[in-house]
Amino acid sequence: MDKIKKYERLTFSSLKIRNFRLYFIGQLISTTGTWMHNIAQGLLILQLTGSGTALGLLISVQMLPLLLLGPFAGVITDRFSKRSILYITQSVAGILAVVLGFLVVSGWIHVWMVYLFAFLHGIVVAIDNPTKQTFIFELVGKDEVKNAVSLNAVMQNLARIAGPSLAGILAITVGLAACFIINGLSYIAVLVALSILNTKSLQPATKITKIKGQFTKGLQYVTTTPTLRNILIMMLIIGTFTYEFPVIIPLFAEFTFHNGTIGYAVLSTAMGIGAVMGGLYVAGRKKTSMRTLILIAFFFGITMVITSLVPSLIMAAVAMLAVGFFSINFISLTNAMLQIKSLPEMRGRVMSLWSMALLGTTPIGGPIIGWIGEHYGPRWGLAVGGLAAITAATLVFFLRKRDEEQIIPQDVTITEE
Repeated sequence: MDKIKKYERLTFSSLKIRNFRLYFIGQLISTTGTWMHNIAQGLLILQLTGSGTALGLLISVQMLPLLLLGPFAGVITDRFSKRSILYITQSVAGILAVVLGFLVVSGWIHVWMVYLFAFLHGIVVAIDNPTKQTFIFELVGKDEVKNAVSLNAVMQNLARIAGPSLAGILAITVGLAACFIINGLSYIAVLVALSILNTKSLQPATKITKIKGQFTKGLQYVTTTPTLRNILIMMLIIGTFTYEFPVIIPLFAEFTFHNGTIGYAVLSTAMGIGAVMGGLYVAGRKKTSMRTLILIAFFFGITMVITSLVPSLIMAAVAMLAVGFFSINFISLTNAMLQIKSLPEMRGRVMSLWSMALLGTTPIGGPIIGWIGEHYGPRWGLAVGGLAAITAATLVFFLRKRDEEQIIPQDVTITEE
C-alpha cells in the first residue's frame, strides 16, 4: 500500500503546483475542443467534396506551416514572454474557429475557405506549440518537467478520446458548426488560466536580444550538442514515417479488416487508452537515460510491426494498446530530455525543431505512407513506420557509441548513462 501511495505521489507530483494545475485544466478543456474541431473539419471537407484526396490535402495544408515556419517560431519563443505569446495565439485560434463556425451556419462556406482557415490555424500552431512546450518548464521547473510533460501527454490523449466522441454527437444532433464554435469558446479556459497564474512563481528563461543569425545559431547549437542532435535525429525519422496514424489507421481499418468506421474508432480508442497508460507510467518515473529512450524507440517500432501482422481487428486493437504505450513514452521523454538538456536561452528554438520533426514532417511522410498503404497494402504502411522507428533507434545507438562521453552534473535527473 505504501508503494502504491508513493507511486501516486510521484505520478501526479507536478499537479501539486498551482500554476501547472490551472494551466492543465485550461488545456484539457481547450484540447478537447481542438479535437472536436479537427474531426468536424475533416467531415466538412468530405461533405463539400466527397474526396479522400481532398481530406489528405487538408491535413498537409494545416501541417505545412510547422515545416516552413517551425525554426523561426522558436526564435519568437526565445525572444518574447511565453505567457504573452500564448495570450495572442490562443485568442487568434479561438477567433478563427468561431468565424469558421459562423460561415458554416450561414451556408457561405466554400472548400477554399476551409483550406485557408486550416492554413491560418497551422501558422498559429507553429508558434503556439514550441511556446506551450517550453512554458511548461517555466511553470514547474527542471525537477518536475518530465512529470509535467508526461501528464500533459496524458491530457492530450484523454482529449483525443473525448473530443471525437463529442464531435460525433454534435454533428448528428445540431450540426458541424457547433463543433467549431464550441472549440473557439474553449480557448477562454486557457486565457482565464493564464490570467490567474501566480507570475512570481514562474521561472522564465532569459530572453534573447534581436541580433542577426539567431536561427542559424540554434541549428549550430543543436548539431554540436550530441544529446540534442541524437534525440532530434530519432524524432525526425520517427516523426516522418512512424507518426502517420491519421493516414494509415483509416486505411488499415477499411482495407485490411473491411470495417472502416467501427474499425477506425476501435483502433484509435485502443491507441488512446494505451497512450494514457504509457503517460501515467512515465510520469511516475523520476529517472531515465538515452539508453532507455533508444530502447523505447526500438520497442515502439517492434509493436508497430507486430500490429501490421495480426490477423484480426480485435488482436490489432490489443496490439495498438502497446503502440500507444510506447508512442507516448517516446514523445514524453524526447520532450523532457530536450528541455532539460537545452540552455534556457536556446530552449524555444530546440523545441521548435522538435515540433517540426514531429508534426511538420506530415506533408512529407503522410503522402509516402499513404502511397505505400494504397499500392502495397495498409499492413506495409504500418510495417514501414515500425521499421523506421527501429532504424532510428539503431542509428542513434551507434552515433551515441561514437560520441565522446559527456560529464553530467549530479543534480540532473536525466543522464547519458
